[in-house]
Amino acid sequence: MLLVQRVVLNSRPGTDGEPVPGHFRVEEAIVGPFLKEGQVLVRTLFLSVDPYMRCRMNEDTGAEYLAPWGLSECVDGGGVGVVELSRCDGLSVDDMVTSFNWHWQTQCLMDEKLLQKVEPQLVDGHISYFLGAVGMPGLTALLGVREKGHVTDGANQTMVVSGAAGACGSVAGQIGRVDGCTRVVGICGSDEKCRVLVEDLGFSAAVNYHQGDVATALRESCPNGVDVYFDNVGGPISDAVIAQMNNDGHVILCGQISQYNKDVPYPPPLCDETREALQSKNITRERFMVLNYMEKHEAGIIQLSQWVREGQIKVLETVVNGIENMGVAFCSMMKGGNIGKQIIKISD
Repeated sequence: MLLVQRVVLNSRPGTDGEPVPGHFRVEEAIVGPFLKEGQVLVRTLFLSVDPYMRCRMNEDTGAEYLAPWGLSECVDGGGVGVVELSRCDGLSVDDMVTSFNWHWQTQCLMDEKLLQKVEPQLVDGHISYFLGAVGMPGLTALLGVREKGHVTDGANQTMVVSGAAGACGSVAGQIGRVDGCTRVVGICGSDEKCRVLVEDLGFSAAVNYHQGDVATALRESCPNGVDVYFDNVGGPISDAVIAQMNNDGHVILCGQISQYNKDVPYPPPLCDETREALQSKNITRERFMVLNYMEKHEAGIIQLSQWVREGQIKVLETVVNGIENMGVAFCSMMKGGNIGKQIIKISD
């Protein structure tokens, strides 16, 4: 029998509540002692926190495809780790594996069907990348741009990305540049993030929404209007972007993090002016769900890993150590405290 540490949901934020670390609780639990056929024991290396998890803190997630976390039950999400014991034909001891259903535990018993084997050489040994640029956020960026963005090389398009310094936005902007956008402009929440986007990731310009008027800054950064908008935040920032979009433009509706603390349906309702702009300018705005493109995930991971190894896409991470800091890391991420993917390192 193994004594492990795990994180459970201690309480819910309540109506329009803002999450705090105290909504999570670390406790000890017993795992084992026996594996059933088709199970493995995995040691957790890295865990992920992501904006969609805020919806899972509610009793009603507002999305039919998201199940709520249970009170006093172990929280789950993206994770990557190493197999320590196996009763599976397809997985051996020392294999590296990842899952979207990884419990926030130091060690877990998991069914083989929930795990995907990963090859460390794809990411030059940076295993945490499988939770970010070469994982679900990277796939969301790649397939969002490719399936909903309609980027055409040589068409002189301008792309704007909100939440541009986050796990998904930082990759989406770089993919827009690789795929041929003439200008890629990021919106984020600090001057340091703006600097990173332009100097490190190759964005054409960046707007700090805490400094001055976003609409004015966008007009200066996007003199030819906006053709493609990768929307991670929603709310007034998205209203300002859509107001400056060109005819026949495309909104990639990826996330609405500014609205996740509000008890509203997903996607949240738009104001009258924004609805009118979308209709009068023939702008597409379709909800994008990466899980609807499972058949393209394998090829997408190969493409993303190649770009990362070649340096065409640079990876940003903010790493916090220790399972006891999961709640702190989650709440920091929800307030924009991370640059790139927020990762929690659980073990070596």
